[in-house]
Amino acid sequence: MDFQHIIESIGRFMDFAGVAVMVIGALVSIPMALRGYQPRRLPADAARMSVYRSYRQLLGRSILLGLELLVAADIIRTVAVTPTFESVGVLAIIVLIRTFLSFSLELEITGRWPWQKEPAAGGSGGSRQRESAVSET
Repeated sequence: MDFQHIIESIGRFMDFAGVAVMVIGALVSIPMALRGYQPRRLPADAARMSVYRSYRQLLGRSILLGLELLVAADIIRTVAVTPTFESVGVLAIIVLIRTFLSFSLELEITGRWPWQKEPAAGGSGGSRQRESAVSET
């Protein structure tokens, strides 16, 4: 077995792992959501999520992880096996599409973009500072 066959096998395994993570995640998310699992911490004043919302967040996390594995498989196969301009261009398009999907899913799951900081647990401290600055002027 030569290097190219080994890399192809690794790429196929990574593809399988990515799809398996999405399928298993979808199946495991159902009972977790039905039991009331909350995928992220909520502020104290927020109500518990519905089963539907909880399932969507759990499923979205599974899809994100699966997409990361699929991108890794594409990179391994393209860079190590057939590094032509055409294959690198196809890889770039695939990575752009999957990155867009990842950002969209992250926004759907957390309610903010990946580069935005998590809101402070103390509530809207920034708005209070703005209100006091406005009232002083």
